[in-house]
Amino acid sequence: MWTLVDYINTTWLWWTVTIAYAAIVLGVIAIVVSENRNPVKSLAWVTVLLVLPAVGLILYIFFGRNIQNKRIISRRNRRKLRRLEQNGKIDSSKVRQSPACLRHIKLAHSLQGSPYYEGNSVAIFDNGRSKFEALLADISRAEKYINIEYYIIAADKIGRRISEALVERARAGVKIRIIYDSVGSFKTPGKFFKKLKKEGIEAYPFFEVVFPPFGTRVNWRNHRKIVVIDGIIGYIGGMNIADRYVDGGKHFDVWRDLHLRVTGPGVAALQQSFAVDWNYMGQPLIEEEIPDLPEAASSVTEESNNVGIQLLTGGPVNQWMNLTLMFQQAISTAKTRVWLQTPYFLPTEGLLHALQVASLSKVDVRIMLPRRSDSDMLRWASFSYVQECLRAGIKVYLYDKGMLHSKAIIVDDDFATVGSTNFDFRSFEHNFEANLLVYSKEFNTAMRTRFIADQRDCIRVNPAIWRQRPYLEKGLESVMRLFAPIL
Repeated sequence: MWTLVDYINTTWLWWTVTIAYAAIVLGVIAIVVSENRNPVKSLAWVTVLLVLPAVGLILYIFFGRNIQNKRIISRRNRRKLRRLEQNGKIDSSKVRQSPACLRHIKLAHSLQGSPYYEGNSVAIFDNGRSKFEALLADISRAEKYINIEYYIIAADKIGRRISEALVERARAGVKIRIIYDSVGSFKTPGKFFKKLKKEGIEAYPFFEVVFPPFGTRVNWRNHRKIVVIDGIIGYIGGMNIADRYVDGGKHFDVWRDLHLRVTGPGVAALQQSFAVDWNYMGQPLIEEEIPDLPEAASSVTEESNNVGIQLLTGGPVNQWMNLTLMFQQAISTAKTRVWLQTPYFLPTEGLLHALQVASLSKVDVRIMLPRRSDSDMLRWASFSYVQECLRAGIKVYLYDKGMLHSKAIIVDDDFATVGSTNFDFRSFEHNFEANLLVYSKEFNTAMRTRFIADQRDCIRVNPAIWRQRPYLEKGLESVMRLFAPIL
């Protein structure tokens, strides 16, 4: 039987816990507000914390913390890497490009010190089969080193083929380093990477998700897809190492994506990006020199030659939202066209307005999204922006042949960018991403040809029909949009 003392003690404990919990939630809200983030994102976090305090607090610990301006590599080591990539750099004052392209070159340099390289060859792959066959052929010819960085390395058919090719090269004395994302490759058995390590291959997870630092790592993922072979061949794009990029996977007939193969002096930029990430994981600084060759011999046809390129990376540690600012400038300076392919369309307010302004200014703006997606939540959130695009005269196409995973922007006749960056908040703010900026009319034409080919497999959204969709569907999209800044 409870006494008055027991009741008082219980009541006192309950109030103590409640007040302490409320203080923690309010403290987190104060931290969110004091970080001066995008007001929309801050409001989203505050709303979640107030409406669902317990869930919101856990989500914030895992997904909401900010590591902006954290130094990813020491200034001394960065200077060392830059000295290794002096060959092939072009002074921006001597670049012969259109005024708009010159602005992009200068912006990328201001944001990240990105050098501009001329004299490169760039091949485009729009399917996994041809990309992996070319990659395997290049791996088989490697003589000195192979550096590989992927978000997903699966232990499926293509994963095993690549691992076998790497083992063969390792036994021949080639130095091999692998970075894989801890979350992206979570389903890959540990024994897959242990087997590689037994052969002398260095393979490490990026921001490994383990306790106790789980909450400080799970939200910041390395989404980059980069390969450098002997310093003369590089790969960058949106394809991971997994069978679905070849056969479409379990849920799609086709998995459409884009990847680039680069030869020439610009490979040095890919090497430096990999070296920075390698050093960030606590590994020794890579100081392998890049061969002073204007161009490497190619085994791939359908290339664009004498191409000017820059590499622009982004991540949660950067002072600026590098890729967001570059995309926004490219869209804002467009005169004739902006064609965009992305699997997820969750734009910042600035990017959405830039697209709308371009379209209202009679620029041909086209956005291509998958009709069916590998993520229903992201598809619903993406579709919530379609009406605003249609209202501004933007042409929206829904890819109906399979999963559209391509990440590309084509602007006017001489600029395009391809890489790992999705057109969403996660890529802009939370993921470590990498995009190649390509300044070339020939490459731009090749990209437009592929876009038009994909357009034939799309359904163009009719504004009148889109408005007549069921209210439940619209409501679900609107609810998912509320979470867009933190998805």
